[in-house]
Amino acid sequence: MACADSANLNLVTEENQRATESTEMHQDANQVTEQIIGAAIEVHRELGPGLLESAYQRALAHELRLRAIDFEEQKSCAVRYKDLLIDDAYRLDFLVAGRIVVELKTVDALLDIHDAQVLTYLKFTGCQVGLLMNFRSTALTRGLRRLAL
Repeated sequence: MACADSANLNLVTEENQRATESTEMHQDANQVTEQIIGAAIEVHRELGPGLLESAYQRALAHELRLRAIDFEEQKSCAVRYKDLLIDDAYRLDFLVAGRIVVELKTVDALLDIHDAQVLTYLKFTGCQVGLLMNFRSTALTRGLRRLAL
């Protein structure tokens, strides 16, 4: 019986460790998304709505650099379809901290297709969290969506 108790204790300990790691990763992702949102709000506050997406992208990249937030901009990503590798299947506006997808828009209103786009990016990158930001909104918080798989 002692072996069974020891095995059960090991399983419980491993499950607790995985749960703790998952919680820590979730908290860290929340902290990073808060930093990204703060940077984006600063850009929107300074520039206002009405510019081209490329202007917001350059300004947000600058703000992320100023805040020492690690990111890749216009990251080209590949997709495999059966035996075909499509090298340039899509391009992320930003990949932040190697795990948060950020997609910028300048549209009248965010649509379901925009959500679907970010969710597809999450699927193919293996990332868990994505931010969709519409800089045409009068207040960025109204044009902001956090999506997760």
